[in-house]
Amino acid sequence: MDKVDFCQLGHSGQYEFIRLYDWLRAFGDRAELVAVTDSVIANNYAGEIGTPGMFHHLGFPVANRYVWGIYGSWFVILNRIMLSFVWYGFQAWVGGECLYVCLHSIFPDIETRIPNTVASEFGTTAKLVCYIIFNIISLPLIWIHPHRLNKLLMLTSGLTVAFFVTIFIWALATMSPAGLSFPPPVRVQSTGWTMVQGSISTLGAISAGILNNNDYTRFSRSPRDAFFGQVFSSPPAYVFCSMTGILVTAATQHRFPGVPPVWNLPQLLVLLQDNAPTGSTRAIMFFAGAALVASQLGINVGGNAMSGGFDISALWPSFITIRRGAYITALLSPVVNPWRLVNTATVFITVMSSYSVFLGPMVGLMVTGYYMIHRRKLKVADLYVRDARSIYWYAGGIDWRTPIAWTCGVVPHIPGFIGAVTKDKGMAIELTQLYQISFLSGFAIAAVVYWCLHWAFPDVRVQKWVAEAEEDGAFVGLEEPNKGSDSGKMEAVV
Repeated sequence: MDKVDFCQLGHSGQYEFIRLYDWLRAFGDRAELVAVTDSVIANNYAGEIGTPGMFHHLGFPVANRYVWGIYGSWFVILNRIMLSFVWYGFQAWVGGECLYVCLHSIFPDIETRIPNTVASEFGTTAKLVCYIIFNIISLPLIWIHPHRLNKLLMLTSGLTVAFFVTIFIWALATMSPAGLSFPPPVRVQSTGWTMVQGSISTLGAISAGILNNNDYTRFSRSPRDAFFGQVFSSPPAYVFCSMTGILVTAATQHRFPGVPPVWNLPQLLVLLQDNAPTGSTRAIMFFAGAALVASQLGINVGGNAMSGGFDISALWPSFITIRRGAYITALLSPVVNPWRLVNTATVFITVMSSYSVFLGPMVGLMVTGYYMIHRRKLKVADLYVRDARSIYWYAGGIDWRTPIAWTCGVVPHIPGFIGAVTKDKGMAIELTQLYQISFLSGFAIAAVVYWCLHWAFPDVRVQKWVAEAEEDGAFVGLEEPNKGSDSGKMEAVV
């Protein structure tokens, strides 16, 4: 998990998240405070979600069965599969842009060598070709089993950190005498509320990664490894990335007169080369682009292809392995039109933040179910039994309390969600502000309703098991399997 976090440090989409703080310039250097707050909150939620993976070695698809029921969990899994398609496609296109930097350094006239014959939404034919090449490069890496991705992620993490430290030092050391150039301040009605809005917006944009943290913590050798691996990787990576985004953009603005602030790393590297097309600059840009390509491969293979593979294989474990699921994710990702997502990056990040309306309650249900309803006591064997013998069968394989609680967590935010999508300026300020904190409020509402329903209408078998199980947080109900066993193998065993 820690190496995936450090790969995220260098992927261009994460670098661009800080552009959401454009409207936070009203409080200047306090924008970093928002980034720190984001990282702390996100890490806390990720830790709470990842606990079943740490102690029970349960992946996200299986862990949801004690919350939604054996078949009710399909609803959450299908949502996460869709998000895997979206994020894989988005990151693959960004990876193509990074590869374009490498080819542009070798062939400065690449746009002439590859005449543009595609619609403007694709960018240019050259960039479309780079996207295809990046996808082809990714395919052999997807073949690597999750247990063996460690070396790949160590390599890409090292290159990512080296690149970001280098570009950070270079930007500050070579900036013009005018120094850092920040956008002019803007006036906001409430600085405090604006900071809250910024924190929750970016938290919502990464909520998909928070939701399935079990898929990665389950591979840890011990709960201690998973815990400290996240604490000492995710917050520093997130904060340093945002700080780099702010300072590098501010330090390079004077290099390109008349050009708006450049938040896109590949675009920045191309502009630097075009501004000084010397042999040494081209060589530096090639290696910089190569470092970004490596980072994109690490985050896309380890963070998106594998996530899709875990989830798809859980739906049909007898036919689809994790590896096949990962390839399905890669092959179907173009259907989300990633070229449109990247060309409207701010809109894309806003939309993904809006999706937290639906993901926040899911996170609340998982946390409440594990800590308050089941009290960290799971009958693991029953999570793999698909009939009424399982205590997690509830009613026909679905815990009817869960969809009710989830709906209660979603509905209050729908008006604000619609207003944000349709740009409706006439929406009541109360509904807009409720929507802006939808991840936290949805989490809280769903959690409270879920607990109340289980208190008023408890499931007898679950209640009895929790009351009689002696070990708190231990791997009870089944002899501990090999750590990191995938759900398909466990399904076959049981």
